[in-house]
Amino acid sequence: MTSVRLAGVIVGVAILAGGAAFWFSPEARTTLASLVPKGSPSTKAAERHGHDHRPAGAIKLAADQIAKARIELAAVGSCTITQRVTAPGTVTPNADRVGRVAAKVVGTVAELRKRLGDSVVKGEVVAVLESREVADAKSEYLAARLSNELQQDLTARDKSLWEGRAVPEQQYLKSRTAAAQSEMRLNIARQKLLALGVEADDIAGLPKSPEGLLRNQNVRAPIDGQIVERRVDLGAPVGREGQESEIYVIADLSSLWVELSVPTSELANIAVGQPVAVMARQAGLRAVAKVIFVGPLLQADTRNARVIAAMDNASMAWRPGVFVTAQISIAEQPGELCVPRAALQTIEGEQNLFVRTDEGFEKREVVIGRSDDTNVEIVFGLDPGEVIATTRTFVLKAELGKGEAGHGHDH
Repeated sequence: MTSVRLAGVIVGVAILAGGAAFWFSPEARTTLASLVPKGSPSTKAAERHGHDHRPAGAIKLAADQIAKARIELAAVGSCTITQRVTAPGTVTPNADRVGRVAAKVVGTVAELRKRLGDSVVKGEVVAVLESREVADAKSEYLAARLSNELQQDLTARDKSLWEGRAVPEQQYLKSRTAAAQSEMRLNIARQKLLALGVEADDIAGLPKSPEGLLRNQNVRAPIDGQIVERRVDLGAPVGREGQESEIYVIADLSSLWVELSVPTSELANIAVGQPVAVMARQAGLRAVAKVIFVGPLLQADTRNARVIAAMDNASMAWRPGVFVTAQISIAEQPGELCVPRAALQTIEGEQNLFVRTDEGFEKREVVIGRSDDTNVEIVFGLDPGEVIATTRTFVLKAELGKGEAGHGHDH
């Protein structure tokens, strides 16, 4: 009885297997398809499903379509990953290129020859003062000069007479001593004028200068630059205690400083000479500076350190007072396989690239490593030399979304 049952089971299994083989065979599918009327919903769905055999993540685009979409391509290769410290800062005048035009004598402002914003060159007369102190010093110099000329003539005469034995040696020695003292008084008077700010050329021209101009004092620019401040008005008294002594402030804005506030935790990585990328987002400006000073003291309010970077401003696009964000490059490391940051797209929480294929692109999930503002290192998912889309990858992401939405609708 048991043998009969076992034989029946074997026969049943064989029949079922044969039926399944027929069901999944091409002949059976053809027969079934012929039984379904053309144009029915089942037929349309089957046709749509069988129309596109591309793998998931594939995007079909011809070369002209890629060019029209302005998608740029590049082969994957190595790069340099730069580590940076980010810090806020402010653009300030270069303290080494700021000059103050000051009154060195007591007097009043007789002329102001420059206006705010005017350019000046070193040594140019920018203002004129009237000063009794200067008039007295010039008069003293002229008197000493005249006295010295007379005394030198007398000494030369006495020397000639002494050599001819017409006068005793004692008289000649006395005359020579007087000449030396006279010359000393002249030098003292000249040094006094120089100390008051009178130029050597002006001193040399004093004997021919009109008497009415002896009280005038020319004030000159100490550096090349631009007038950025005017401290006094015409006719204002200057030079006395409690009175303004500065007339103008001149700055050479072709070179500026960027003062940064750097956390103490990053100070060990900062050194003089490191490059700094400076950005003013509101003004749309970017520049490269260089660290010239790392402050040894901490700021009392922030407990941060003061770091100064020097920046070229030949274009005059930057202005003191602008707030900036700066990135100090502290180290550079090689990256074996890198892509531009703009090439990456986040899809379902993962980082993806679009790799060029014969028919267009394929989405490729990758694992990223170190990065900076420009490059991202790829540690898994990409081979050297593969060509990827590097710009406008958001277009490909959108196209991929359309394709996936279409597949989801058909199913």
